[in-house]
Amino acid sequence: MSTKRLSQIGLILVGMILLAILVYQIPAVNERLSWRLETTRVLIARLLDPVEAAPTPLPTPTPAVTATPTLTATPSSTPTLVPTATPCPTATFTPSPTPLPVSVLLPPPAWAKQTANNCGPATLSLYLQTYQWEGDQFDISEVIKPKNDDKNVNVEELVYYVRNNAGWLNIDFRVGGDLEMLKKFLAAGIPLMVEEGYFGTEYYWPNDDGWLGHYLLVTGYDDTTQMFTVQDSYLGANRQIEYAKLDEGWKTFNRVFIYSYLPYQEDTVRTILGPHWDADYNRQYALEVAQADTLTNPQDAFAWFNVGSNLVYFERYTEAAQAYDMARQIGLPQRMYRYQFGPFFSYFHANRIEELMAVTKYALQITDNSEEALLWQGWGQYREGDTAAALASFNAALAANPFYTDAEYAINFINGGG
Repeated sequence: MSTKRLSQIGLILVGMILLAILVYQIPAVNERLSWRLETTRVLIARLLDPVEAAPTPLPTPTPAVTATPTLTATPSSTPTLVPTATPCPTATFTPSPTPLPVSVLLPPPAWAKQTANNCGPATLSLYLQTYQWEGDQFDISEVIKPKNDDKNVNVEELVYYVRNNAGWLNIDFRVGGDLEMLKKFLAAGIPLMVEEGYFGTEYYWPNDDGWLGHYLLVTGYDDTTQMFTVQDSYLGANRQIEYAKLDEGWKTFNRVFIYSYLPYQEDTVRTILGPHWDADYNRQYALEVAQADTLTNPQDAFAWFNVGSNLVYFERYTEAAQAYDMARQIGLPQRMYRYQFGPFFSYFHANRIEELMAVTKYALQITDNSEEALLWQGWGQYREGDTAAALASFNAALAANPFYTDAEYAINFINGGG
């Protein structure tokens, strides 16, 4: 083959590569292909480094002795732990002054399917559209998860977005909710976001347990059929889900709910929440509910996990770590640490660095770009005296999410600015 012919083939190949690069920049194409490339990358990584059972806690904690920097929480043999609170919750949600209607169905927003890894921003955009907000899921994701392969947005980040970008709305979240609370909000004309866990039918590596976290917008209920109506950014609009099934998945996320409302509705919201308007009261209630759940079923890993998460809120880290020990000993889903980070807080502050390193290592095997796991791996490395490794982990966390202020704080701390 002549040199001229080879040059022509080379130019054609270069042109095809450049064209492919340009086409890849088209948002719709990029979204479809990047998701497939990412799932392929994860599969190859898991084939080379198979996922095994999550590490169980060590028989004896190994306390560390290095100094503890001031940290801020991100906007959340078999050990024994005996709940110290009363077996049953001592508080109940304030009853409605009038009976709730048998059914409520609020007008749904125009549904739009989420892109990959974007259920938080997509569901929040549906929620805000019920208040005539004119944005979409991409307006939200570019602020709180600028990278498409970021697989989790937590409740605090969603609340942060609204407070800073839709300040004409009030927004907050509470935990320890129940079905009656959901119905009270709906009866008052206020939809709610909930986060739940479920076992899906799509698997991304050998031995994948399929468990995932997901947000839903709840827009209606019917006591006759015992069904909620939800807007599901993945499966579709006006989906029906049984009361019991929603509660089962909701429990895995401490029954957290996000409520947003217009300023003139504040008195209504205060009445619905009653004493739970106070966040400390609400957390104590949720703690006692979770503790009661562990007494009802001592093998309920999610109940023990919820005990730990509520204790972290009160900075009772040693007790929280013991509760997380119980959850881990019983067994948790593979992706649990993708969504919830209380164990990182508790093991660090309880000076159980070996446990912190074990759970962050596992979390990063499952989700290698988790900024939260990278951050807490870094703090563990710092406690072990490996400042260079800690700084590398903090920088990796910031690369995973360039807006991650906790990583910025950690880098400044290592560099002498903390």
